[in-house]
Amino acid sequence: MGQAERDRILAKFNELNIPFEHLRHEPVYTSEQAMRARKGELHNGVKAMVCKTERGTILALLAADLQLDMEKLAKLILFKKLSLGSKERVLTATNCEPGSVPPFGFSQPLPTYIDESVFDHEWAEFNIGLVTESVKVKTVDLRRILAQRLLSFAQKP
Repeated sequence: MGQAERDRILAKFNELNIPFEHLRHEPVYTSEQAMRARKGELHNGVKAMVCKTERGTILALLAADLQLDMEKLAKLILFKKLSLGSKERVLTATNCEPGSVPPFGFSQPLPTYIDESVFDHEWAEFNIGLVTESVKVKTVDLRRILAQRLLSFAQKP
């Protein structure tokens, strides 16, 4: 589980000649655990949150030091209701366990909505489909892969 996603992400970086640091660490399941394991800063982390809507599953990306404002995102993307996906939904939609979901690299791409906070800093760090592996990449390079329109739906905790 998650190995294929990991391989697709690393292949995409190599295909686009994007420099990255491949990090191996103890298993992490929260943004705070990941930050400690990576010896990074929480605001550089990218949270990939699987959400359920009345029309299916979506992925919301935001900086790890912020919280998803589900009501605001639902209004922005014209959904009536938005809720966090169950563990089963996360596994089915991404082939990754909660805590390891990357911002891209799935066999079946998910509709993805990106909060502008993801690109507020020079670096981005995120798990790559496994709870024991992450990458660190410049946000300017990550933006080459995540070319979607940016929204504003995160809030301070």
